[in-house]
Amino acid sequence: MSDSIKIHFLQLIEENRWKEVKNELTNFDPVQIAEIFEEIPKSDQIILFRLLSRKLAKETFQHLSYEEQEDIIESLAANVNKLSTLLNDLDPDDRTAFFEELPGTMSQRLIQMLSKEEREIATKLLGYPEESIGRLMTPEYVAVKPYYTVQEALEHIRRFGQNSETLNVIYIVDDDWKLIDDVKIREIILAPADKLISELSDNRFVSLNAYDDQEVAVKVFADHDRVALPVTATDGTLLGIVTVDDVIDVQEQESTEDFQKFGGTAELDLAYTKTSVFEMIKKRSPWLVILFFGQLLTASAMTHFEDQLEKAIVLVLFIPLIISSGGNSGSQAASIIIRSLALGELQLKNWWYVMRKEIFSGLLLGTILGVVGFFRILIWQQAGFHDHGVFWIWVGITVACSLIFIVLWGTLAGSMIPFILKRFKLDPATASAPFVATLVDVTGLIIYFSIAVLFLTGKML
Repeated sequence: MSDSIKIHFLQLIEENRWKEVKNELTNFDPVQIAEIFEEIPKSDQIILFRLLSRKLAKETFQHLSYEEQEDIIESLAANVNKLSTLLNDLDPDDRTAFFEELPGTMSQRLIQMLSKEEREIATKLLGYPEESIGRLMTPEYVAVKPYYTVQEALEHIRRFGQNSETLNVIYIVDDDWKLIDDVKIREIILAPADKLISELSDNRFVSLNAYDDQEVAVKVFADHDRVALPVTATDGTLLGIVTVDDVIDVQEQESTEDFQKFGGTAELDLAYTKTSVFEMIKKRSPWLVILFFGQLLTASAMTHFEDQLEKAIVLVLFIPLIISSGGNSGSQAASIIIRSLALGELQLKNWWYVMRKEIFSGLLLGTILGVVGFFRILIWQQAGFHDHGVFWIWVGITVACSLIFIVLWGTLAGSMIPFILKRFKLDPATASAPFVATLVDVTGLIIYFSIAVLFLTGKML
């Protein structure tokens, strides 16, 4: 869609020339219409949606955000027939994902608007545990029997394939609907008409369990590069399929939750624009309170070394440098390890490998910063920018050694805390950057002042 066509279309909407808008809609696909929804007011969104044909309305609805979908549903509430038609037309997996975002009472009300057949499908999908693969799957697929010939299979596909979510892969099941194999449609089309489907099977297929966590599906899709995968019950019965577009949505949602947790806040149940100020405070305040008490320990650590600070006030100048370096190194390590755990690159058993690697990394990083810190004091002293006293070289050594050990400690803390959380069945993303930074701040001050006492006693202390 060219910018000029889009601008012209938006101008028609702005001028309320709805008859011309309806005629122009045939030039757009569902994705383009969904993009236009983002650029027009809510009142115009509702009018535009009502102008869509039944098929285009269904496909466009699936590309809208959950907030826009809710607005559309609310606008159609008075028109029961149109709302019922829309809900019945939606693909079962997309409809289930939408219902999950709604309050329970609203979901139940909308389920009652479905046809008997669609209601049974929706109830079944919603009956699986939250965040399970069963909630993602759709029962709209094509399956054939192993004793079909290619000709019979193609006739079966023509007859039942119209409503299938995808026809890239056809599933082979026995008479009890147990999954035997899957076969690409290309292989069926290119095979001789009298060849049996069983002869196309190699009995090598990948499937998902309906009760597994959705994150399992994300990993399996990434490992096997598929556009769709079958979902089975524990006994191997084929229940449905999951397509890659649904898995991408799950991955995006999981990544969003991890980012929010890593930032030191609980995951938001709704989009930012839909979350009230009070709900936002509720999500963010617990971590802020915990971190505040953690910072109180920083004040306590400084109080403990108050005498040393009075005798060597120059040490105060380097406190921000010291604690920020430790916190930054810890946050870096935590972000790398959490992401690697999420991608399955690391497992719990790899903790010792990670510790060895991070000890080496922490020492090198700390040494680099320590050298930079020492030369900063040296240059400032020699250039006359600041007089650090007659024992300035020992101050420089104190800062350099402190940076080595604090960066090392920050790196170890940031890399090991996610493993500890995972060991206790907690989300590693909870090892948020603020949490790691606060932990390293407190312990970093203790390390700093302990090294200062070691090097400066009998000189400045």
